[in-house]
Amino acid sequence: MRAPSPTPLRASSVPPSPARLRPRKENGMPHHAHAHRAPAHRLPRHPDLPPPGGPSHDLVALRTAYRRQRRVATLTALGYFTLFLLLSAYAPALMNRAVTGGLSSGLLIGLCQFPVMCVALFLYEYTARRRVDPLAHRLRRQGRRA
Repeated sequence: MRAPSPTPLRASSVPPSPARLRPRKENGMPHHAHAHRAPAHRLPRHPDLPPPGGPSHDLVALRTAYRRQRRVATLTALGYFTLFLLLSAYAPALMNRAVTGGLSSGLLIGLCQFPVMCVALFLYEYTARRRVDPLAHRLRRQGRRA
């Protein structure tokens, strides 16, 4: 004897999904219905942003000048420190040589790191005033006019 086949479910007999049980907003739409839509109005563009076609020539020049400025200052400071470390590791006789009294050349080179950091800061400020700041001021003026 065959088992009776189950009767197909009708749409009215299907229990409501959890999405149907969620409260609805005042406009009758579920809470998640607006998640994929773009805003109805567009905000105005910030004046410092590049035009929609891509960055302007001045912005590219400003980035390049700022990148160069960071590299010069960083390599000045880190290069001197790396030289100090390499001399300490591979030339201990040079670093232990007495310069005057109890002052060794390694200690003298280590003490010279402070003036080298000052030189790096000076180079940073100098290149900022000479290359980066004029570009930034020009872009700021162009943004105010637009």
